[in-house]
Amino acid sequence: MTSPEKELKALMLASQDGDAAAHRVLLERLSRHLRAYYKGKLAKIGRGPTEAEDLVQEAVLAIHLQRHTYDQEEPLTPWVHAIARYKLIDFLRRNRASVADVPIDEAHEVTANDDHLGAESSFDVRRLLMHLPEKMRCAIEAVKLDGLSVAEAARRCRISESGVKVNIHRGLKALAALIAQRTQT
Repeated sequence: MTSPEKELKALMLASQDGDAAAHRVLLERLSRHLRAYYKGKLAKIGRGPTEAEDLVQEAVLAIHLQRHTYDQEEPLTPWVHAIARYKLIDFLRRNRASVADVPIDEAHEVTANDDHLGAESSFDVRRLLMHLPEKMRCAIEAVKLDGLSVAEAARRCRISESGVKVNIHRGLKALAALIAQRTQT
């Protein structure tokens, strides 16, 4: 029987080679693992499944956008867990979670990181967003950067909820292509 690590790594390698079906399966499998991870971590600080689901989406998006950075010679799960951990740290910072709210063995993860990197990344993302059409930009900013619900984003952007979802999906795809194009030049 194949271990989960070997199966996930095989899916990632196929994904990196352009296999869309393998990529979908990989993201679905990782979503299940990430969901359990985030629910466990957030339950310790009194947060709910909705916030865990938001983190799953952020982590899966990061994995999708950064899959080209995965080193095929290394195991996959530590790479995925690093992304998941950083998304959790970002969540705790955004939500102003007190270090007292975080279990003591994890408090260093919240306090030991360089805040300048987050500010620089946010600036870069906002600069990249300027290349998108207004509705796409509005939907991504509202949901992914400002933390609004899809319904709240729909009101802000003056489009339907399904329009918000479509614009986020297409906008993130366009951003990924733009990032890939810029890293190749």
